[in-house]
Amino acid sequence: MTTRLDHVGVNVRDLTAQTAWYQRAFGLTTVFDFHLEGPGLTGVVLAHPHGWRIELLARPGSTPGLRGPDPLTAALTEGYGHFAVTTPELDPVYEALAAQGAGEVMKPGPSPEPGVRMAWVSDPEGNLIELIEKSNS
Repeated sequence: MTTRLDHVGVNVRDLTAQTAWYQRAFGLTTVFDFHLEGPGLTGVVLAHPHGWRIELLARPGSTPGLRGPDPLTAALTEGYGHFAVTTPELDPVYEALAAQGAGEVMKPGPSPEPGVRMAWVSDPEGNLIELIEKSNS
């Protein structure tokens, strides 16, 4: 079976603010947006120039779910915990995201994977994002 990850979906409280942040912080562009009248669900699909996509979803009446403040705490709850992106230069990306308002969760350092460095940030609503730098990137 041939499959390829298409996108990651993140439920957000403030769709407009989160869309603007992801566009600014990661250089994403809008692929399309939509609204489903029945459930009142609104969303936007954003794409990075390297092909990865994220779908932000908002629905009136939503409430914050369990959200770990860091990767170890998040691993105590089953289900979605984070998404990860790779970069050839971890330190400047981490600093740029922090300057854009990302929460500084874990500063750049070694990953459990040999030859890999990682860092963690959170978006303005607290969703965890792992940043990965592979030595062969």
